[in-house]
Amino acid sequence: MATTRFEAKDPELDVLYQQLSEGGLQPLWELKGLLTPEPAVRGVPHRWPGKELRELGARAGDLVPVDRGGDRRVLACCNPGLGGAPYAVSTLWAAVQFLNGHEVAPAHRHTPAALRFIIEGSGVFTLVDGDPLHMGTGDLILTPSWTFHEHHNPTDQPMIWMDVLDLPVVAALDAVFFEEGPSEAADTSVADRSASERWYGAGPGLAPVGGPPLPPHRSPLLAYRWADTDRALTAQLQATGTAHARIRYTDPVRGGDVMPTMRCEIERVRTGARTGTARQTGGRVATVLHGNGRLRVGDQTYDVEPGDIVAIPSWTPWSIEADREIDLFSTSDAPVLEALGLYRELLGADA
Repeated sequence: MATTRFEAKDPELDVLYQQLSEGGLQPLWELKGLLTPEPAVRGVPHRWPGKELRELGARAGDLVPVDRGGDRRVLACCNPGLGGAPYAVSTLWAAVQFLNGHEVAPAHRHTPAALRFIIEGSGVFTLVDGDPLHMGTGDLILTPSWTFHEHHNPTDQPMIWMDVLDLPVVAALDAVFFEEGPSEAADTSVADRSASERWYGAGPGLAPVGGPPLPPHRSPLLAYRWADTDRALTAQLQATGTAHARIRYTDPVRGGDVMPTMRCEIERVRTGARTGTARQTGGRVATVLHGNGRLRVGDQTYDVEPGDIVAIPSWTPWSIEADREIDLFSTSDAPVLEALGLYRELLGADA
């Protein structure tokens, strides 16, 4: 039987249903739940505590080698509402990656785009198509689609960071490709500043004339440094005189999001303050960089601290309350929804 076989008491209609089933067809008048007043979201709010992620990452570091057999020592966040799929929300993969001292995660590339957000530590660097990008606390590092990337830890200390990928979206579009990189050792000489930063990291409003060709569809700048982010958050709070600042990471030359499928934002909430409630179509994954307090997501309230990862499913109301000044980084699939004309956002009382 090719598809669901509906049944009817009327003999002639029942025969039609049999023929539809055999032909791989279904009668719309019998189908329920295709069009809903609001999104029917399978993912649920969930928190992965940073303390547990660090402990389990370190344990994996003791037991699981990084080599060409697995390439990465990664713990994927699995949303309880997604039936065991290794996705934090239905459209975003989120995980923590652990790299021991003097380890190298070998080069590979894939069509799903990735980003790294560093919660704590420094010393590791990522090569993206050969460009060495230092990784330090609060930095955002981009690994665009189909770029070779490898991670090096030349220090004695292990390091852990958060990965976010658009893998669920790319998989749903049947567009996942993967390729291992060259097996020979990479050049591990590390420049003081990556090429992408030397060309495009000069500062606001400063773009090179006659520089290298701009890559299509994504930012040419691959590293967004915490010092710059911190300065922008502080300046916005001073300019507005409020207790809440929110900024977006953008392409420094053309504007727009850093990648075509993922929007990156960070917000700061002063001690004792609370944001208004917001909701938007599309999934979001958030992590606490500094501070502690509470994230209210739907009907759940989570006490959060640095390193916690929180899933915020599509169209789920959420807000932040800070006991000690919170810096919260988040990634969403908003660029995809905006490109398709499907993005909606409600703020404050309307949410």
